[in-house]
Amino acid sequence: MIDSTARSWRRVRSGRHRGDGGSVTPFVLLLCVCLAALLGLLAEGGLVLAARESAVAEAEQAARAGAAVLTPATVRTGGISTGGSEAVAVAEFLMALNGHPGTATDSNGVITATVTPFRVSTPLLALAGISSITVGASASSRAVAG
Repeated sequence: MIDSTARSWRRVRSGRHRGDGGSVTPFVLLLCVCLAALLGLLAEGGLVLAARESAVAEAEQAARAGAAVLTPATVRTGGISTGGSEAVAVAEFLMALNGHPGTATDSNGVITATVTPFRVSTPLLALAGISSITVGASASSRAVAG
């Protein structure tokens, strides 16, 4: 028993002992990869949320602008008689002016603006196979005669 202990001690001192040295390296590497993935998710997820909020705001503004074109007489008669095509044109122009073109419709005085879906690039998430995320929005507005 003492002989085997002495041999083990000689192996440790001579450098031939296979210990647990270096076993922390795979753990640290895995931890770094996980933290990088989390950083990419947080950073680019924030970019996608900001783009989605921007698209919603543009659609809402376009719908409000289109509804503002409708005259009180038009609203009382159902919305399509005189201002419908003008309201649609104003809403579509405003969306194109903001940089994200889209379509607008008028249905009985309710203007619906839809921003055409666009892609937000995600360079960090591309490492995981997600190179871009599609974002779009739609909003409606009704002109109310006061």
